[in-house]
Amino acid sequence: MTKTGKLLYLIPALWTSLFDIAMTIIHQPDEYWQGDLTKANEGNPIGAFFMEGHVLGLFIISAVWIVIIILLGYFLPRSLAKTFLLFCVIAHSAAASTWLTRFYGFWWMIIFILFNSILYAVIDHIVFKKHRNARR
Repeated sequence: MTKTGKLLYLIPALWTSLFDIAMTIIHQPDEYWQGDLTKANEGNPIGAFFMEGHVLGLFIISAVWIVIIILLGYFLPRSLAKTFLLFCVIAHSAAASTWLTRFYGFWWMIIFILFNSILYAVIDHIVFKKHRNARR
């Protein structure tokens, strides 16, 4: 796979991760941002642990996670990278869907997951087409 192909595959995983992180930040109660860390609202036990430790914990663990996605998505062999990045898309779509359903409704969650699925499929098609044309 080319460098461009690897970078393209990162887009859906990074998009869904950042969207999920944004939803987590936006929907924390005011008390949390005012310093009551017991009010952290996070389903991921790792994220919750960091959020309950410091107000910046969410930002720190999120930055580390984004770096991990980029490194693994770029440096793993093609099939492992694709699987890992698809996992990120699915996991963060599921996680963000809890915020979307609760605060915006069922249909916004469906639209979000549909968009993420189409984005991944389109990028997969583009990369596969470039790979196939390069072999000719």
